[in-house]
Amino acid sequence: MAIGLKPIVAIVGRPNVGKSTLFNRLTDTRPAIVSDIPGTTRDRVIAEVEWGERLLTLVDTGGMDEFPDTELWASVRGQIDTAIEGADAVIMLADAATGVTVPDEDAARVLRLSGRRVALAVNKADNQVREAGAAEFHSLGLGEPIAISAYHNRGVDDLMARVLELLPDTDAAADPDADFKLAIVGRTNVGKSLLLNSILGEERAIVSDVPGVTRDALDSLASVNGRTILLTDTAGIRRRGKIERGIEQFSAIRSIRAIDRAEVAAVVMDAEELAATQDTHVAGYVIEALRGIVLVVNKWDLAPGLGLTQDDAARRVRERFKFAEHAPICFTSALDGTGIHELLDQAAAVHLQWSRELPRYDLRRTILRAIAAHPPATGRRRLKIYGVTQDQARPPSFTFYVNRSDMVHFSYRRYLENALRAAYGFEGAPLSMRFKSRGER
Repeated sequence: MAIGLKPIVAIVGRPNVGKSTLFNRLTDTRPAIVSDIPGTTRDRVIAEVEWGERLLTLVDTGGMDEFPDTELWASVRGQIDTAIEGADAVIMLADAATGVTVPDEDAARVLRLSGRRVALAVNKADNQVREAGAAEFHSLGLGEPIAISAYHNRGVDDLMARVLELLPDTDAAADPDADFKLAIVGRTNVGKSLLLNSILGEERAIVSDVPGVTRDALDSLASVNGRTILLTDTAGIRRRGKIERGIEQFSAIRSIRAIDRAEVAAVVMDAEELAATQDTHVAGYVIEALRGIVLVVNKWDLAPGLGLTQDDAARRVRERFKFAEHAPICFTSALDGTGIHELLDQAAAVHLQWSRELPRYDLRRTILRAIAAHPPATGRRRLKIYGVTQDQARPPSFTFYVNRSDMVHFSYRRYLENALRAAYGFEGAPLSMRFKSRGER
């Protein structure tokens, strides 16, 4: 069963009905997943939000409204086609101020034919007259219209309750039996598909010099050194602010979903453009998803001409990926096949660390020693740590019991993480750490 897979909810509708306003309301008024990892700040295209104790990937298609050279319906139709292709549920937004329009009817027809689960929201219902007028949207055949005002935060809870009802209980499709799942991710044109073909020994994925050819995530099974690995090749992920409208936007979403499905992700970068900013953004997605990570410098056959040594390249990568210091670095050439077995061996080793479960008493002793060696900063109010437990493996997750969770400084959190890594390794495995006060749920 796939793990940690977040359902995708897309907001669609004709221009100027308030899609981006609703997106901002949903992401700003509920605790989004936040992180100080470089590259994990969301732009206004894709956001991970928590609602009703469920994690969702929310997609704003509002930026797809700007099609000055096309007719209105063509823009709406293109938006809906791309949205429903990758979404588990769709919020269709209409406008109470204008009533039902022809583009609304056309959009509703497309959604009905798609078979997608749809919640119909009628926005700008910010007074009783408009709220009552929302009833006319029954004619769209998308179920009970829910009157909302995204700007005034009216009816939004009711809308999201409906969305949660539409989502499947589990969003995990049955994967083929494999020892572990490895996603090959990275920005466009770094050689991901060729790397997959080199691993498989056959041309399973389309290879091209044109960036962005791979649109979907492709699964393949590989048997290497007695291990069965489920490999997923993905479309390139660009920096969030650089994701283009339309197909590329939803290709990026499928790539994020591939990371969610995986247990380990190989972040592939180009030796010619080593450790680019986009590479750190891709790694940020992986760390944020709490997946095992391997940093891969591909096209290493070009290194002699570039005057690069492995030590020089590793130093440059470490400087740019300080937030992923725990990630091992591999050097590969998809063209001549060098480094492939080392990559797969390293990915398998990371998977073992990512799946690791520590003895309870040994863990407690390690943390108490770390606290004794470097106690939290003293003051009028002092942080006290009473104990620690490992809640789960895959990924390694720890709960620290403290007197005041709001007093845990980031630097001390990092100190405790380093203590765990010094004692147990966890190479390539991100650690989930939470601090819980007494009486906190």
